[in-house]
Amino acid sequence: MSGGVNGGWLAVAGLGPGDAALVTPAVSSALAAATDVVGYIPYVARIAPREGLTLHPSDNRVELDRARHALEMAAAGKHVVVVSSGDPGVFAMAAAIFEALEQTPQFQQLDIRILPGITAMLAAAARAGAPLGHDFCAINLSDNLKPWDLVERRLRLAAQADFAMAFYNPRSSSRPHQFARVLEILREECGPDRLILFARAISTPQEEINSTTLGEATPDMADMRTVVLVGNAATRRVGRYIYTPRSAK
Repeated sequence: MSGGVNGGWLAVAGLGPGDAALVTPAVSSALAAATDVVGYIPYVARIAPREGLTLHPSDNRVELDRARHALEMAAAGKHVVVVSSGDPGVFAMAAAIFEALEQTPQFQQLDIRILPGITAMLAAAARAGAPLGHDFCAINLSDNLKPWDLVERRLRLAAQADFAMAFYNPRSSSRPHQFARVLEILREECGPDRLILFARAISTPQEEINSTTLGEATPDMADMRTVVLVGNAATRRVGRYIYTPRSAK
């Protein structure tokens, strides 16, 4: 990467779903050139320490503070990589960086690059076959940053539009009841026979994949390391695979 203000630059990088083999060469190159790596504690833990590199792990609920810190270091001439799992533009740090940038216009001349990564939903879909083969949407089921009634509204509209759906952050210890409500809504809108896939910790040694129907699904099949995929009305099994046809007829 070329240097910007004072020779500094900022890359926002996706580390993929877990397997080092799924980290892109562009991300590996940025990490090799970095002086500082910033991110949520478990994501920074994936970066190997080396001489000349400072790691800055922080809690998951301080995204804007993390973004401002990264911008400040880049403005001071550092080569900074902000890491996210999956892709940084999908429910991750790229949006936080630009939100912080909007509030601090003095940093808007910085050299900022967004380096894409393989998302959990795409890694999960690849394991299953091609459940996202036609129109699909992704919804973050957490209500930390938006009201729960908006989550429910988007969920119903997506189901009524017959999208295949990918759900992030389906169930946590602080809101175990909400995913039960999600399943209830999906059964109301899609019926009990719709295929649903639970993919946990994809591409890691803890990987677990379970496919079933909405009628058989239970809330305890998901946790915060799980991405949930729901097919559309045409999604079906072929052998051990699940796919959604590319034609809508």
